Amino acid sequence: MQSPREAGEPPPTTDRAFPAHHAARSGGLDELDAHLIRCRACPRLVAWREEAGRTRRAAFRDWQYWAKPVPGFGPPDAALAVIGLAPAAHGANRTGRMFTGDASGDFLFAALHAVGLASRPEATHRGDGLELYGVRITAPVHCAPPQNKPTPDERTTCRPWLAKELELLAPSLKAVVALGAFGWQTLLPVLQDTGRPLPRPRPAFAHGAHLVLPGPGDGPPLHVLGSYHPSQRNTFTGRLTSAMLTDLLTRAASLAGLNGQGG
Repeated sequence: MQSPREAGEPPPTTDRAFPAHHAARSGGLDELDAHLIRCRACPRLVAWREEAGRTRRAAFRDWQYWAKPVPGFGPPDAALAVIGLAPAAHGANRTGRMFTGDASGDFLFAALHAVGLASRPEATHRGDGLELYGVRITAPVHCAPPQNKPTPDERTTCRPWLAKELELLAPSLKAVVALGAFGWQTLLPVLQDTGRPLPRPRPAFAHGAHLVLPGPGDGPPLHVLGSYHPSQRNTFTGRLTSAMLTDLLTRAASLAGLNGQGG
């Protein structure tokens, strides 16, 4: 007798094939996100995100944590994408929105607002009224990892979500900012899979790095920029200042054809 999988049933949420199966079949970002938030394909990440939601930090003891995969945030016709690392256990894993509720997000949204790409300079929760103009924020890993370090297998399992998100954004997408070496190293092979050949040797990450990838066929080129991640380690030490991030986002917005409020 055939098992449900053998009979053509979709893989269960706990199966490593779940992301690839559902990402490939998603016709839009809303459908993609609806599948993504159900994913339980990485047992270590599921256990960690849910444990953080149960134990909570003292400052957030009254919160009902999201404690699920965190989808991308921003309009479906974004011209600029910002790629982070993964949700923070008591940040996006708590609020359910990328970069919302932690110090890194405070730094990033203040810079986006200064450039005219966000409606307000702070992000506190999903219902705070914040809007992004022409920008979508996402990550290569959608669940909070222990010590902010996903394993190579977890990155590989989660990769189809980002690949499909970038594919769905492709008609409008003109520039991408990768935050940190992890975002850069994870993003480039995903872009290659979408038909954008990478130069050899593969470009190294640096703050201000700028790579122009030709589009598939006769499609327009895509500008890829690197930025230091707005982690507390980088911002407290001055490795990344607000002026540095604002300048880089201004450059990215110009390359994407954005001039405040998405146009």
